[in-house]
Amino acid sequence: MHPHGGEGTAAALATTMNTRILAALLGFALLAGLRLPAAGSRMAVDEVQPGMTGTGYTVFAGTERTEFTAHILGVLQNVVGPRRNLILARLEGGPLATTGVIAGMSGSPVYVEGRLIGAVSYSLGAFSREPLAGITPIAEMVEATNSAAPRPPVQRVSTPLPPSPEGVAATLRAGLARPAPFADRASHVRTRAGRGLDPLALELRPIATPLSLAGFSADARALLLDVFGEAGFAPVAGGAAGAVAPPMPDEPLRPGDAVGVSLVSGDLALGATGTVTDVDGSRLYAFGHPFFNLGPVQLPMTRSYVHAVLPSLMTSIKIASVGEVVGVIGQDRATAIAGTLGAGPSMVPLRVTLEPDRGQKQVFSLAVANDQMLTPALTYASLLSVLQSYEREFGAATFTVSGEARVRGHGPVALEDVFTGDPPSASTAAYVVTPLTMLLRNDRAPVEIEGVDVTIRSTEQPRRATLERAWVDALRIRPGRTVDLKVVTRSYRGDETLRTVPITIPANARGGLSLLVSDGTRLTQWEQRELRPATDTQSVDQLIRVFNRSRKNNRLYVRLISPTPGAVVEGETLPGLPPAALSVFEADKGAGSFAPLRSAIIGEWEFPTDHAVVGSRLLAITVDDN
Repeated sequence: MHPHGGEGTAAALATTMNTRILAALLGFALLAGLRLPAAGSRMAVDEVQPGMTGTGYTVFAGTERTEFTAHILGVLQNVVGPRRNLILARLEGGPLATTGVIAGMSGSPVYVEGRLIGAVSYSLGAFSREPLAGITPIAEMVEATNSAAPRPPVQRVSTPLPPSPEGVAATLRAGLARPAPFADRASHVRTRAGRGLDPLALELRPIATPLSLAGFSADARALLLDVFGEAGFAPVAGGAAGAVAPPMPDEPLRPGDAVGVSLVSGDLALGATGTVTDVDGSRLYAFGHPFFNLGPVQLPMTRSYVHAVLPSLMTSIKIASVGEVVGVIGQDRATAIAGTLGAGPSMVPLRVTLEPDRGQKQVFSLAVANDQMLTPALTYASLLSVLQSYEREFGAATFTVSGEARVRGHGPVALEDVFTGDPPSASTAAYVVTPLTMLLRNDRAPVEIEGVDVTIRSTEQPRRATLERAWVDALRIRPGRTVDLKVVTRSYRGDETLRTVPITIPANARGGLSLLVSDGTRLTQWEQRELRPATDTQSVDQLIRVFNRSRKNNRLYVRLISPTPGAVVEGETLPGLPPAALSVFEADKGAGSFAPLRSAIIGEWEFPTDHAVVGSRLLAITVDDN
C-alpha cells in the first residue's frame, strides 16, 4: 500500500463531495431560472449597442425572482434631462406578452453578457401593444445617489390660521408637486445608437409605482391619490393593516427582489413597491427613477411581497404589500433611490385616543415617515381615516381635541380646540397637522418632531352657538375702572345664554375707543385687514408661540382698540408706541422687519364657552375722567 494512500483517498472523497455540492447548487440555480452574474460586474452605456440581448430579473408572484428577456433597440440621450441616457428595449417573457411593462418592475436589473447595464424604469405610454421599456444606466444611478450633501430647507409655505381642510390640502399638494424632467420635443433628443427612435422618447414616462393602502377612509384615499397620483404612483388595495405579514426569505435583498418603501405603519399601512437593481456590500440601488425626487431622505426600506399581477390595457400593476424593515432609503434622486441595509430610520409616533360619549375608548398607534414634505400629508390622511372610520360621517357632531406635538429641543405644541359641524373630521385633522406643516417647512432651522399625542372626545350633538348681542352695562366709563360686558349667545336649538364678563379699562385709556367682541376667525380677519400684522417669524420657538396663541373655536375674544399707532418689529406686536419711538424704528433700516400699525390694541380678554361660537360685535365707547 502506498504510504500516503489514506490521505489521497480522503482528498479524493473531499474533491468528489465538493464537486457534487457545486453541481447540485448549479442545478438548483438552473432549475430556478436564475443565473445572476457576480456582483460588481457592470457595462458602461457606451458599450451598449442595438441588437444585443439581455436578461432581466423581477418578481411576478410572492418573492420568487423570474427571468425575462430584453432586446436592446438603442440608446437615447437628453430624454430625462441634459446628458441623461435611456436604453430602449423590448421585453419578453413571463406574463409580459399580455401585461406589457408592469407597475412595480421599476428597478428590475438587466444584464448583457453577464454585466449589469441598468434598471427597467420607463414605459412607453399607455395602451402600448408591446412591452417597450426604458432602462436607466447603472452608472447614472450610482452617480446621482452618491451625493453626501445635506438636504436644504424647503421653500416655506403660507399656512393660514385658523386652518381649514381646503387650505391644508392645497398646501400638501403644492409642497409635493414636482416638475417632470422629460423632453417635450423630438429635436431635444439625440439617438446615440439605433435609428428612428427619437419620436418614441416623447412617450417615455417613469413606470408607475404601486402604492398599497390599508385601512384608509375614502376621503383620505382620495387626498393621497390626488397628491401621490401626480407623482406617478398607482393605487392598489394593500393587506389589512396590522395583519400577519406573508412569509419572507431570511437572506438579504438581492438584485431582482421586490423592495418596498414604508410610509405609514401600525394600525394603518401605506407603502410603495419597486425592484432592487443592484447590491454593493450594504449599499442598495433601486427603481431607476425618482420616488419623489426629494434628495436626501430617511425612509424605511422594507421587503415586499407580490400577491399577484393585475393585467390592464392601460397599466398592469403588481398587487403588493410591504413587509419588515431591512434598512434605510437615504437618497431619492432623478435616476434612482438608494439606501443602506441594516437598521431602519426613526419614524414619527402618532397616538390617537378616541373617547366617544356613547362607547368604549379606542387607542390607535401609528408610525409615520419622518420627512419635512411627507409627514404632514401622511399625518393628515391617517388622522382623517381614524376619525371617519370610528365616528359617524353623516349628521352633526362635536370633537373636543387635546394633546401635544413634541419638538426636539423646543417646547411642545399645544393642541386644544373644539370642532363641530357636519362633519368635523376634516377640520379636526387639519388643525392637528397645521403646526407640523409650519414647523417642518420653516426655513429658519431644521425641526425634528418626536411624536404627536392627541385625544379626541366626541359627541353626536352639535355644539354651536351664535353671538347675538353685546353691550357695556355702564353709563360712564373711567380709566382704571372695571365694567361689566354683557354677551348673549344663541345655541343651535335657539336657547339664549347671557354672560357677564368683567373687564378693566387700562389706566392710560382716553377718548373714543372701540370694543370688539368676536370669535377667533373673525378677529384674525379683522387684524389682517386693520392691523396688517407681520407674518414673518424669526425662530422656531416664535413659530411655536404663534400657533399656541392661535384662536380657539370655543372662545370669545374681546379687544379694546385705540386709534393710536403702533408697529410690528421682528414679528412681535408693539401697540401704542409714542411718535418718537416710531420715528426711530422707521429710520433704522438695520432694525430688522418693521411694519407700522394704524391702530393699537390696548386691552385684551378672552373667555371660554360651552359651544363653538361664531359672530362678532363692535361697540363704540368713550373713556374720560369725568
